Amino acid sequence: MKKIEAVIKPFKLEEVKEALAGVGVEGLTVTEVKGFGRQKGHTEIYRGSEYTVDFLPKLKLEIVIADGMLQPVIDAIVKSAKTGKIGDGKIFVSAIEDAIRIRTEEHGEKAV
Repeated sequence: MKKIEAVIKPFKLEEVKEALAGVGVEGLTVTEVKGFGRQKGHTEIYRGSEYTVDFLPKLKLEIVIADGMLQPVIDAIVKSAKTGKIGDGKIFVSAIEDAIRIRTEEHGEKAV
């Protein structure tokens, strides 16, 4: 099993969610996060004073999938989240040793 963590722009959530459903993803977790990468935030003027906004709002998606679904899920995220502009986000993939569904006590891919 693999865990995919994708950091995307907030307005892309619906597109990404639909794309993931299209490749068979049945569940995901979404968290509102803030951060910056190469874009290093931006400056804004508030009440006549200029200040730097270092952390930009993003969404972090967490998805645990069977190994065989990895490439289709990555492709779906990239295709639906990409704007071609700086700040589109990142995808991180890590291995999952086990998953347990609390209600049924199923283990492994059956629990996902």
